[in-house]
Amino acid sequence: MAKPSVYVSRLLVAPVMAAIRERFHLTLEPDIAPPSRETLAQGLRNAQAIITTLTEQIDETLLRGAPRLQVIANHAVGHNNIDLQAAKARGVIVTNTPDVLTDATADLTWALLLAAARRVTEGHRLVQTGAWTGWEPTQLLGAEVSGQTLGVIGMGRIGQAVARRAVGFGMTVLYASHKSVPSPDPTKPWQQVTLETLLRQADFISLHVPLTADTRHLIGEQAFSLMRPTAILLNTSRGPVVDEAALVAALNAARLAGAGLDVYEDEPLLHQGLLALPQVVTLPHLGSATLGTRVRMGQLCVENVQAVLDGRPVLNRVI
Repeated sequence: MAKPSVYVSRLLVAPVMAAIRERFHLTLEPDIAPPSRETLAQGLRNAQAIITTLTEQIDETLLRGAPRLQVIANHAVGHNNIDLQAAKARGVIVTNTPDVLTDATADLTWALLLAAARRVTEGHRLVQTGAWTGWEPTQLLGAEVSGQTLGVIGMGRIGQAVARRAVGFGMTVLYASHKSVPSPDPTKPWQQVTLETLLRQADFISLHVPLTADTRHLIGEQAFSLMRPTAILLNTSRGPVVDEAALVAALNAARLAGAGLDVYEDEPLLHQGLLALPQVVTLPHLGSATLGTRVRMGQLCVENVQAVLDGRPVLNRVI
């Protein structure tokens, strides 16, 4: 019996690729680099399923050229790279990979928080460049973390995981979200507040919202005007949630103390002013980048594809 035809848009980790090759026929061999639009169209032409990543924009035009397509398994939690209305109109199921990357992304958020607060990358560069001349009592003084106020914008799975990690630091947790979320410690409840209150009161502001029309540039000039000049912004959600030009202006004007960023408005490009700012910690979109997490994400995509092709209910259906 012929194997189902699947297009994999990017080369995934080895255990996942082995499972894919065992179960499916690949319409094209995937590459590490993002595919061109022409390659995407070619891969989709005869595919019954596609496993895609956030770097590929799947729109109405591409879907029209994929008459056999039954399912798009997005190798991510977000799905703003897919035209959901166009997929639904063509009867194409869309799935994602929630839950399995929650802890990895929350851990990385805290890595950014601590690195920005304690000026870790600045210290690293000082040592690596040979410029360090020894301990000084006023050298690279950072921000305190323990006992401070963490503001979480978007209290989904990842936002809650980030907030839970604040317990060990004795932090007050404020959150702005459409839904109320109970704190795991009833003696120190998380406080649901308005976005404006959070921006005014938080020492660390962590973003965990999806990218929608409402959240694009959610954090811009107006938001920065409300923040404390000692505040540090963290973004491991989606790049366009932050207006990078406004962020650079706020940092240059000392209206914000620092930032830790894993995502950007126009990846892999960064606003030209960001790299010149020593108080900004920049990472290359590593939120889910542990081997175990990427294996679980890939396995979930494979299982969702198999379920659709077998006519079974899928695990993580978006539409």
